[in-house]
Amino acid sequence: MSDIGLTHVALPACSLAASVAFYERYAGMHVIHRRPGVVWLSDRTRPFVIVLIETTDDVQPLLPFAHLGIGVASRAEVDRLCGIARAEGCLVREPEDGGPPVGYWAFLRDPDGHTLEVSHGQELGLAVEQGA
Repeated sequence: MSDIGLTHVALPACSLAASVAFYERYAGMHVIHRRPGVVWLSDRTRPFVIVLIETTDDVQPLLPFAHLGIGVASRAEVDRLCGIARAEGCLVREPEDGGPPVGYWAFLRDPDGHTLEVSHGQELGLAVEQGA
């Protein structure tokens, strides 16, 4: 894998443990690097990480429509994750089908208020291959 191109996004977090648990549960990410006050999370599909930086300051979260987005394998997986998020009180927007190229998507809120989009059927790979 190459470290050329977009490599990471860094987000403040009040509790690294709570944020790590959220991204493991909802985004299939795992800690690949840890040092005092900082963790790197990756789903190991590409050279890209979310860097969580622990802070005691007020966090200014990403809010709709500023968000992180992940693709999952099926609509059923979007629905499954939304069911968990609904029960845990972090589902922000119910799943909806935006049609091509947007696909089926929903918004969840992480412990610091940042927004995570879970989706299926977005045609990002196709768009990248075809170019503008």
